[in-house]
Amino acid sequence: MNIRTFRIGGVHPEENKLSHDIATVAAPLPKQAVFPLSQHIGAPAKAVVAKGDKVKVGTLIAEAGGFVSAPVYSSVSGTVAKIDTIIDATGYQKPVIIINVEGDEWEESIDRSDKLETLADHPELTPEEIVERIKTAGVTGMGGAGFPTFIKLCPPPGAKAECVIINAVECEPYITADFRLMMEHADEILVGLDLLMKAAKVDKGYIGIETNKPEAIALLTEKTANDPRIEVVPLKQRYPQGGEKQLVDAVIRRQVPAPPAIPVNVGAIVQNVGTAYAVYEAVMKNKPLFERYTTVTGKLLAHPGNFLVRMGTPMRVLIDLCGGMPEGDNKVLAGGPMMGKALMNIDVPVCKGTNSVTILSGDDAVRKEPDPCIRCAKCVAACPMGLEPYLLATASAKHMWDKVEQEDIVSCIECGSCQFTCPSHRPILDNIRLGKSTVMGIIRARNAKK
Repeated sequence: MNIRTFRIGGVHPEENKLSHDIATVAAPLPKQAVFPLSQHIGAPAKAVVAKGDKVKVGTLIAEAGGFVSAPVYSSVSGTVAKIDTIIDATGYQKPVIIINVEGDEWEESIDRSDKLETLADHPELTPEEIVERIKTAGVTGMGGAGFPTFIKLCPPPGAKAECVIINAVECEPYITADFRLMMEHADEILVGLDLLMKAAKVDKGYIGIETNKPEAIALLTEKTANDPRIEVVPLKQRYPQGGEKQLVDAVIRRQVPAPPAIPVNVGAIVQNVGTAYAVYEAVMKNKPLFERYTTVTGKLLAHPGNFLVRMGTPMRVLIDLCGGMPEGDNKVLAGGPMMGKALMNIDVPVCKGTNSVTILSGDDAVRKEPDPCIRCAKCVAACPMGLEPYLLATASAKHMWDKVEQEDIVSCIECGSCQFTCPSHRPILDNIRLGKSTVMGIIRARNAKK
């Protein structure tokens, strides 16, 4: 078996796939659901409901607020309690729609049957119709980035897609939601890939899976054995292989240039495996994106698990399902330990990009005191983008914005490999994030003046 990987940098964190063999269960409905209007990259959605309105599961509650935006649908039935603001997973106040849950009544337009619909059954689905249904359903990147999916299927002028790559890597050391989704819904994912390939007008598809998921590799290889268009690609365990630029390099041996270049500039459209499943449901079942697979995990958590969760469910509900918060010091992350964001409270709701709630306990929950940099250059060796993290971090801390822009800080994918590998426990990524966000603001302001 030819096992591929990307060529620059990378690390190998200790694996803790505690919920690997635990079948997915549907999480109970919350008493109150909270829907942020920013569950995607781009403009926040605009509320189309008001206090007192009745909604069903699948009712549109907020429409896209611009081209790079996505609508939001209710995952529950009940009454709109209020439109308010809360502190979300980023730590900032964001607008939300809050719905009191009453029963579980679905919109009748949603096909709730288990019948597998294939592209062969629906010759009427043109590429344009597929893209439109994906857009209408509010499908976004389910790996965490939250980029509206329909935009990726409409390449910019001068770029031509040659293949679709399904990101089934799941390289974060704790998360198992994508693995469980593949084991439980492989057929739907493959129809989703078929739809993405037709929408992108390509006849080649790849599914990249790390070798720590041999069951998923075997299952999808077996199911695609008679389809020469699709190749399942086993990948070496290496973080951050789930980064789309790293995945493109590993699968088709092409390197995506620095921003503003994107994977389609080298012929690839990358979609998360959860996105492929959401595309199937949106196009074939007329089901908007309002629930997702999410892992809840942690070394001291009594019962880690995988859940099918309705958006808007507070993370507290999921933690309680797993036996509650462990004793002692804990840090709760939306996401995994490498790229997850630490939460200010556990009433933050599950959103489109929430693939995991990870609880780090004891020593794992506490940052070690930083020591001076010892000039070992481990961060440089680990950086998958070929940057110099120590330099970017130091210059960012000193507010040397021209210098960090010149050193290509916007190419950083914020994977955390530099900070993970640093023997002095320096806050490298924290400083780079500050520098990157500042420089991107400067670039936007500069472009607005042109």
